[in-house]
Amino acid sequence: MASKENRRITDVGTLKALAHPLRMKLYRALIVARAATASQLGEQVDEAPSLVSYHLRKLAEHGLIEEAEARSGDGRERWWQPASDGISIHDEDFRDAPERAAAHTAAARLFFEQRNEMYRRFLDERGHWGAGWNDAVHDSETLVKLTAPELAQLNKDMQDLLKKYDEQGRAREAAGDTQGREHVALHVYGFPFRP
Repeated sequence: MASKENRRITDVGTLKALAHPLRMKLYRALIVARAATASQLGEQVDEAPSLVSYHLRKLAEHGLIEEAEARSGDGRERWWQPASDGISIHDEDFRDAPERAAAHTAAARLFFEQRNEMYRRFLDERGHWGAGWNDAVHDSETLVKLTAPELAQLNKDMQDLLKKYDEQGRAREAAGDTQGREHVALHVYGFPFRP
């Protein structure tokens, strides 16, 4: 992987490349798998490998993913991996022009819809996860009164905590501690509202 840090997306072209429904699914699948072929990803998203390859190349054109070292002896397989540990997209980078702001809003809506779909799928399959996972699942809403700087600090604190757990989990998995380890999605939204 080229970088261990998150990549901050600031240009509309890269944002639009990622904000395609299939490409975002492919990017998310690569983050989870860490490396995969178009055929493997095609099975996950139920699309033809040729279509998946096209969209992977588009993600690569924008530096979001890169070719990875082959994981099998089949030289015809092209392996892909994320170019960084993740991405971040900030409103402040897109509010300087109406078309940039509109592209950011459209991307944010797509990401929100896909995250909702992930949670809906879990709710539909909840009975298959067993008591341990169902007891561990967290779903809550907290309404607090903060200033914008306090919300920004809360976000930073949560990101730092998530990074700590991610690093611990990866290290334990690398050391062979894989029993009971599953992929976990944590979606957090912090935004102002007026009742």
